Amino acid sequence: MKKLLVFGVGLIGGSLALALKAANAGWHVTGIGRTGDSLQEALTLGIIDEAATDIATALKGVDVIMIATPVAQIGPILQRIAPHLEDKTIITDAGSTKADIANEAHKLLGNAASRFVPGHPIAGAEKSGPSAAQATLYKNKNVVLTPDGRTDPGAVQIVRELWLSTGAIVREMSPEGHDTIFAAVSHLPHLLAFALVDELAARPDAEQFFEFAASGFRDFTRIAGSSPEMWRDISLANRTALLQELDRYQSALNQLRQSLEHGDAASLQATFERASQARNAWAQHSPSALWKN
Repeated sequence: MKKLLVFGVGLIGGSLALALKAANAGWHVTGIGRTGDSLQEALTLGIIDEAATDIATALKGVDVIMIATPVAQIGPILQRIAPHLEDKTIITDAGSTKADIANEAHKLLGNAASRFVPGHPIAGAEKSGPSAAQATLYKNKNVVLTPDGRTDPGAVQIVRELWLSTGAIVREMSPEGHDTIFAAVSHLPHLLAFALVDELAARPDAEQFFEFAASGFRDFTRIAGSSPEMWRDISLANRTALLQELDRYQSALNQLRQSLEHGDAASLQATFERASQARNAWAQHSPSALWKN
C-alpha cells in the first residue's frame, strides 16, 4: 500500500483522495491540516483514512506528499517538512502559480528539491472544504506539471501516474510559461469578476442593480463567489504576469471606449465578431484539444 500525505483536505486535496479511492489505486491517504474540524469532517466523510497533527510522525514512510493549500501556505509547509523528509519521499503541490513555488522549493528543500514536482490541476468549484470534494472532479480535466532540468524524471513519472489514475489529462510546461498563460485565462478573469461585483455592491442603489441582474451577469461573475483568501494569494504570487495582462486588457477597454465615443459601429462590430468567432471555436473543442505536449 502506497502512502499519500495531503496538506489541505478541502476541495482539491479531498477530491484527489476520493478519486484515488474510486480508482482502487492502492493509496493509503493521511490528511493533515490547519484545523481539527476539517480533518474530522474528512474522516467522517471517508475522504481520508487517518488524520495527523504531528509532521515528523506523519512523514514516516510517506511515498508522496500533496500540498493542496492556498499558495501563500506552500512555502511555509515546505520549510516545515524539509527536516523530516525521507530519501524516497516525493513532494508535489496543486497551487495555481508555479514559478514562485518552484523557486521556494529549491531554496527550502535542499537535495530533496529534485523530488519536488510542481503541479496545477485545472479543475475547481466555488465551494470549498471537505464537503465540496468529489471523486470525479479531475476526470478529463487538465493537470499541468512544471518540472525543470533539476527535477528527477522518476519523481515526475510517479506524480504523473498518480494524476492519471484520477482520470486527468496530464500535460507539462515550464513554470514561467504556466504563469504567463494562467494570468491571462484564469487569474485576470477572476480579478475582473471580483472588481465588477465589488463596484456594483458599493453603489447606494446596489440592491436595485442586483434585483435585475440576470443570466449574463450570473455567468460573468460566477467566479467572484470563489475563496477570497485563495485568490488574494494567487494574485499576489503571480502579480508580475497579472499586471502585464491588466495592461493589455486596459488597452482593449480603451479601444472599445474610443469606438463608443466616436459612435464607430464598424469598429465595435469587428471587435465583437473576432471575439465571438474565437470563443465559439474554443468552445467546440474539448479542453484536451487545446493543449500540446
